[in-house]
Amino acid sequence: MSRDFVGALLQLNAEKQVSREQLIHAVEDGIQSAYRRVAGDEDIHVRIDAETGKIRVFRAKVAVDEVEDPLIEFTLDDARTHKADAKPGELVETEELPDDVFGRIGAQTAKQIVLQRIREVERDQVFDKFANREGEMITGAVNRVEPRAIILDVGNNVEAVLSTSEQSTVEHYRIGQNVKAFVLEVRRSSRGPQILVSRTHKGFLKRLFELEVPEIHSGTVEIKAIAREPGSRSKVAVSSRQEGLDPVGATVGQRGARVQAVVAELGGEKIDIIPWNDDASVFVANALSPAQVISVDIDEEKRIANVTVPERMLSLAIGREGQNARLAARLTGWRIDIRSDVSIAAKAAEDQAATVPAERPVAAEPVAAAVPAPTTEEPTTAKPAAKSRAKKAAATAEVASPDAEPASASAETAVKAAPKSRAKKATPAPATATASDDAATAADSAPPKKTRTIKKAATTQEVGS
Repeated sequence: MSRDFVGALLQLNAEKQVSREQLIHAVEDGIQSAYRRVAGDEDIHVRIDAETGKIRVFRAKVAVDEVEDPLIEFTLDDARTHKADAKPGELVETEELPDDVFGRIGAQTAKQIVLQRIREVERDQVFDKFANREGEMITGAVNRVEPRAIILDVGNNVEAVLSTSEQSTVEHYRIGQNVKAFVLEVRRSSRGPQILVSRTHKGFLKRLFELEVPEIHSGTVEIKAIAREPGSRSKVAVSSRQEGLDPVGATVGQRGARVQAVVAELGGEKIDIIPWNDDASVFVANALSPAQVISVDIDEEKRIANVTVPERMLSLAIGREGQNARLAARLTGWRIDIRSDVSIAAKAAEDQAATVPAERPVAAEPVAAAVPAPTTEEPTTAKPAAKSRAKKAAATAEVASPDAEPASASAETAVKAAPKSRAKKATPAPATATASDDAATAADSAPPKKTRTIKKAATTQEVGS
């Protein structure tokens, strides 16, 4: 019987991958619970020899100074009657019992308890195994596809849950397909440990690069930051710990072989490799790649980076639906404000123009004030005009011929009389019209005489000669 028992322990050890010590403790708990099915037998204990398989059943109590539970405790004096050197807190054996005192029902109870303990030990082992792998990558086969999750078989009858929210929208899975996933969390549940995995976490991208790039795995090249939109685009900032080693070139690989392997695993997701820099302005400029940057102004207090790009690069720097700028902000940890050089120049011109008109309204005010007063201004402005036309007509008459003197005199009389009539009647239109008509009459009559006189003079000169 002892040999059979030891053989059964060894077989369980091989099948369940449970240590012999844990199996023995599980069997001890099962038999002990079977003995304790009757009230008053709480002091029964079971011990099993792992080498021989011999089972010992005995009664024992704990020696204490003050007894609180008499079923499992007794005083130190009582304990020393069974063991002379008993100490407080020590379990002292009081009576040994036969190992076959319980019948068929007790045996069934012991069996169920042993199986339950073994299952609990298995669950604890699985939990401890995967709890230590949180943050790592595991590979599992698609066992079944459910509406809200995909169940992966990761071995040893252990299943991992890949929920819909942790799946990329561009990926599709089939039964039996091997899938790599990132371990997010390991939970305890009534059905055993529950392993939650993800393929959209940025840690999954980091583990893929560690798998494909030996320099990252060894630590020569370090991934400083990752910004990712699963299934669409990602940005990875890398730096080198070895002088002379190009971190971007090592990550990309020859002809892009290394990064292409990662892209293929992610279903065609675009990946930008960015060189890390301790200078925030340089790092922000690198993060906006592939767009070219003219300048970056850093506001340390508000954590804002004001970026200037060429006009032709503005749409590329922002990206489709702002994706490039959004990923750059996540990667750097700065709020990024992007503007083109043309818009900045136009704004500077507007600001400069806005300061110039502030000095001009002082000279414009008298002109604006002189316009609304027609009763006093119009006669004043009409008088010089009438005088000039009258004088011009008079001068023309004087030059043309002495016959124009009456016209000149009438023009001067009209000019002098015009202001008086305007002052009396306060109606500027008739005075202006009179001066204009007289001057016009004089002007119309003068030119023909001038022409004739000049011709006569010319004729006289020719004849005289």
